[in-house]
Amino acid sequence: MLNFVSDIHNCNVVELSKINNRAGNITVIQNGDQLPFDIKRLYYLYDVPGGSERGGHAHKGLYQLIVAASGCFDVILDDGRNKKIIELNRPNFALMVIPGIWREIVNFSSGAICFVLASEKYSEDDYIRNYDEFLTFKSMDHVD
Repeated sequence: MLNFVSDIHNCNVVELSKINNRAGNITVIQNGDQLPFDIKRLYYLYDVPGGSERGGHAHKGLYQLIVAASGCFDVILDDGRNKKIIELNRPNFALMVIPGIWREIVNFSSGAICFVLASEKYSEDDYIRNYDEFLTFKSMDHVD
């Protein structure tokens, strides 16, 4: 059971640290600093063909921090009632996606890299891959 309001208004862009250096910038993400979760999995999407979409699912309990490590793309967030589109285009800004939100990642620029930090290891049981099942999940004994 979710113990928070799982709506798109609780998914926000956060600014990450950025250390400027003439030899190149660096952004550091550490457990316990910028995240409300410990990082248990990292993955990244790249070489996404033009016009392709990724995501198209929700998670029951997983938190994610999504970063455009290179290039840009849009993340469509949907809580079953409201939708919003977030453009990610700078590597020192990230989108926090909470459990119970349907997400789609679209409009990848050439060379885009979508870097994701996740609160849990992969578990197929955590995924909701059908939108109608997502709507049922949102209506069943969950605070929304």
